[in-house]
Amino acid sequence: MVKYQDETLDRTFAALSDPTRRALLARLGDQDCLSVSELAAPFPISLPAVMKHLDVLTDAGLIVREKTGRTVACRLTAQPMEQAMNWLNRYAQFWSDNLDRLAAFVEEETWPTQPSTPNSVPPSAQRNAQASRSRAGSARGRKGSTRPGRKPSS
Repeated sequence: MVKYQDETLDRTFAALSDPTRRALLARLGDQDCLSVSELAAPFPISLPAVMKHLDVLTDAGLIVREKTGRTVACRLTAQPMEQAMNWLNRYAQFWSDNLDRLAAFVEEETWPTQPSTPNSVPPSAQRNAQASRSRAGSARGRKGSTRPGRKPSS
């Protein structure tokens, strides 16, 4: 197993894993510099909760906070995201090659020129297909190993 020692990359991905933090970064991407209260305004969470998210983003190096008087302003910094993009780009080539091979395979296949219509399928096959669809939901069994109505003791 490959173990990456780059803590900056780990902190970047951990910070980007939360949708609220990604939304905060998106707002900072739209405007160069915002105060904490301006940044927090559209979110349905408390200011202390926003501050905790900003702490995570600051620890990851994704934002810089500057205090002027009583106002704290936030700015986006790009270096940690650049490192994350470089890491992801190494794997983009792998997926790109695989997708290119898949596209070549699909283009080589000979496909029927006319799609099949319901009339081209024999009626008995249509009935069997409908019957198997209707039975699909009834084949499920009971979950768990306890009897219904009883809860396992803790």
